[in-house]
Amino acid sequence: MIVGVPREIKPDEYRVAMLPVGVEELTRRGHQVVMEAGAGLGSGLADHDYLRAGAEMVASPADVFGKADMVVKVKEPQPSEWKLLRPGQVVFTYFHFAADRRLTEAVLASGANAVAYETLSDGNGLLPLLTPMSEVAGRMSIQEGAKYLEKPQMGRGILLGGVPGVPPAHITILGGGVVGANAARIAAGFQASVAILDINLDRLRYLDDVMPANVTCLFSDRHTIRRQLERADLVVGAVLIPGAKAPRLVEEGNLKFMQPGSVIIDVAIDQGGCIATSRPTSHADPTYIVHDVVHYCVTNMPGAVGRTSTFALCNATLRWVLEIADRGLETAAYELPPVASAVNMFKGTVTNQAVAETFDLEFNDRFAA
Repeated sequence: MIVGVPREIKPDEYRVAMLPVGVEELTRRGHQVVMEAGAGLGSGLADHDYLRAGAEMVASPADVFGKADMVVKVKEPQPSEWKLLRPGQVVFTYFHFAADRRLTEAVLASGANAVAYETLSDGNGLLPLLTPMSEVAGRMSIQEGAKYLEKPQMGRGILLGGVPGVPPAHITILGGGVVGANAARIAAGFQASVAILDINLDRLRYLDDVMPANVTCLFSDRHTIRRQLERADLVVGAVLIPGAKAPRLVEEGNLKFMQPGSVIIDVAIDQGGCIATSRPTSHADPTYIVHDVVHYCVTNMPGAVGRTSTFALCNATLRWVLEIADRGLETAAYELPPVASAVNMFKGTVTNQAVAETFDLEFNDRFAA
């Protein structure tokens, strides 16, 4: 199989979808790897590192998409790449279809086979290809929240950990999954007062066991969320329904409960966001203000720490790239349930039920368990 790795073109995206060791593993198995020149530079990986590993370097994304049987990316195909997709071509990347109708329609019309990192499930309810970037985004949410709470950034002017005689910031985290747990750990390390909310009582019991004493675990309902908004200096949106649009937990009217200059970091923005007033932003222009509340809704947060994120992502994805390359997508999907769960589109049909329901499209249960 010819595996293609283009340079990422989403604004301020510095990750790359394959490490040199991935190229070497593929070529050792008889596959060919075609990479766009400069694809790894944002992560500190030079072209000669890939050439030594056996890659063929090409000059443009058209060369990559034109040659590759399987394109491995980090972010969803951008509009300029849609026309490069072709029927039967496998595209293995983060898609987050439920947040973007235009992308969904474009990939569906192309006939490409869309294999989504974010829905690949190991059968135990875990999402191994989403987890590393959720870890990064969760940790970054506190780093970014601390910055935007500073007064020059239009925040309240609050230090997360406070100082002796002055109370710390209060941080509310909506969702106790991978993003939420990582955010809570970092926030606790800053000595902030932290509340983490979830609807899964078993998860809350687990978090209560493992979190430091300055983290309180609360059952999430409308009343609890409103009470937390009144206290919160920083709110982190960290909810996820795999493949589906994120549930809306905070309505616009709820912002009146928040203090002027408080900050929202909506990590769920990749799946549409869990705050009614959230809209996608970029690293170049990351924030805006609604009702005196600072909103940070960058859709590719881990892209800012490209080197860390690239290594974390590729450590997780390489196994599945190899499985698909060795077996072919259809065989891999029938033989390996995690691959089947990742196939969102196949031969012009939608094979992920959550995506089909989001846009009222026909669902093809070809790879359903």
